[in-house]
Amino acid sequence: MSKRAIIAGVVAVALAGAAFGAFRSGWFARWFGRAPPASLTLSGNIEAHESVLSFKAVQSRIVELPFDEGQWVRKGTLIARVDDADYRQQVAIAQAAVAALERALAASGSNLAAARQVLGADAADLRYKTLNDARLRRLSAQGYVARDSLDLADAAVRASQAVLQRDRALEQAAEGNRQLAAANVHNAQESLKLAQITAGYATLLSPIDGVILVRQAELGEIVMPGVPVATIADLDHVWLRAYINEPDVGRVRLGQAVEVTTDNQPGRVYRGRVAFISDKAEFTPKSVETHAERVTLVYRARIDIDNPAHALVPGMPADATIRFPP
Repeated sequence: MSKRAIIAGVVAVALAGAAFGAFRSGWFARWFGRAPPASLTLSGNIEAHESVLSFKAVQSRIVELPFDEGQWVRKGTLIARVDDADYRQQVAIAQAAVAALERALAASGSNLAAARQVLGADAADLRYKTLNDARLRRLSAQGYVARDSLDLADAAVRASQAVLQRDRALEQAAEGNRQLAAANVHNAQESLKLAQITAGYATLLSPIDGVILVRQAELGEIVMPGVPVATIADLDHVWLRAYINEPDVGRVRLGQAVEVTTDNQPGRVYRGRVAFISDKAEFTPKSVETHAERVTLVYRARIDIDNPAHALVPGMPADATIRFPP
């Protein structure tokens, strides 16, 4: 193959690519008088963020389940409650343990205070006997005190020192007991907090404003930790899952304004915007019926929708219209 033939082949491939791009962008059609449609309509279903609620760390029988599927709930609303008698009893036991250990801490504090008072008396006694011993030694040097009196005074000083050392050791032991009692109180208080937290798990509250999509449990049922009880949809954040035909995907841009309508509210228009376009083509889902002619390959898109009145709910079919500038 000659060099000229190779160059010609490369140029041909480049021109073919440019022609394909022009065809996708609509320029080719406008050049020949067949301009692309001024709008594009996509069909899909409303979706929303969902929270699956379950009990944590408790296993008991459901005694309260006031809501059913399709009902609205506010954040903090009671969704379900289990029998918490066992957990309340654990809280009472933990509270009693804290009270008993606090009394033990108070007693150890009193013992420590008494030990310190004894140390004070011991120190005063040692000072007195030390001064007395020094006075007798001065008198003995002058010949007024017998040797026996000096020996007795010295023995008294030594005995007082021994008593002081003994009581200092007792004071240190009393301080150790007080610290241990304080640690026991802290441990019991933490156990009480854990018991109270666990008892709080017996009540299941809604974490968001939304609608109950599914109620997976029934009144009187024994539930295990982590088993779903209800699924709630966040209607403040809804979107339309739609699919864009392969020939139209080049015309749609992220952030592009969208008008959304539903069959059950004809004439009402919701404002939205293109939030996501997949970069990979896929086969058209069998459950999807696009407004335009179906093609083999489509691109999944997400259209965020303003839903201030919570009129749009998950599963609702909707159409999204994207208008293009002339």
